[in-house]
Amino acid sequence: MSWSWSAALPVIFLGLMGLSMLAYVILDGYDLGVGLLLHRADDAQKDTMIASIGPFWDANETWLVLGVGILLIAFPTAHGIILGALYLPVALMLVGLILRGVAFDFRVKAQDTHKPRWNFAFFAGSGIAAISQGWMLGRYITGFAEGWGYEVFAGAIALLLPAAYVLLGAGWLIMKTDGALQAHAVRWAKMAWPPVVLGLGLISLATPVVSHTVREKWFSMPEFIALLPIPIMTLLALGAARVVLNSRSVAGKLCWLPFALVVGVFLLGAIGLAYSLFPYVVMDQLTIWQAASATESLAVIAVGCAVTVPAIVGYTIFSYRVFWGKAKSLSYA
Repeated sequence: MSWSWSAALPVIFLGLMGLSMLAYVILDGYDLGVGLLLHRADDAQKDTMIASIGPFWDANETWLVLGVGILLIAFPTAHGIILGALYLPVALMLVGLILRGVAFDFRVKAQDTHKPRWNFAFFAGSGIAAISQGWMLGRYITGFAEGWGYEVFAGAIALLLPAAYVLLGAGWLIMKTDGALQAHAVRWAKMAWPPVVLGLGLISLATPVVSHTVREKWFSMPEFIALLPIPIMTLLALGAARVVLNSRSVAGKLCWLPFALVVGVFLLGAIGLAYSLFPYVVMDQLTIWQAASATESLAVIAVGCAVTVPAIVGYTIFSYRVFWGKAKSLSYA
């Protein structure tokens, strides 16, 4: 295919959509992980945990809106197929996100007798959203193929993703808190590390089994050699995270490193996933060029994205810069 403007635009929008979803998974992933860990802390620690994500969690979900919006307007045919196949888990994810939002606001105003219920609602909403996202990812990778093997594969990812979010959330708490809560976060990260490593290994073995397209891409030469650094670097990052968690420096100057290493694992996974899926926007069914809107429409959409995306990026960087540092207990005037 000659790389004309009409051929390049769908690739640009696919990259933008992929970056938006990756930003969402990492940024909202850590606060979903914090929500999943909420039930393990005492009341005072719960307040600090919520305070650590308070300035960010709502804005983090902007990336999900951006990614789905790009899918809708740039690849409308794929949007219909994907949302049609994932209608129920998408609905459950939205229920979980709504439950989290309601619980976040009500828990700080509730009476002491009612506060545990809102804490549980925040935990439950985080769990529902994380499991739903894992199931959707598993079904998407296999192109929504039918059969018990594909269902088992999606179920495995539905269990792995919450564990990965917990590891990411624990890394965030190590970086954002200190004292007893930071020590708890280190222990939580150590507990989440083995299932994440085991799950990644099993899913990496199962993915080429359930997808012929992925198998061809992974094990053809010289592609196999080119892809080999991804699993190697992933194992090194996970191993380094475990070493740092066992170090005393994790409570001091290296408190940021476990979170950074787990983010690196997510980035490497995204690179591998992008390579495995391209050029399909729906695996084995629809390429990005088949699913894309007309070139004229994409050109107009690109103008809007040129304004909105830098604004979202700028706001995100600004908010993290303003609210950086160790989290303090919640206080309301």
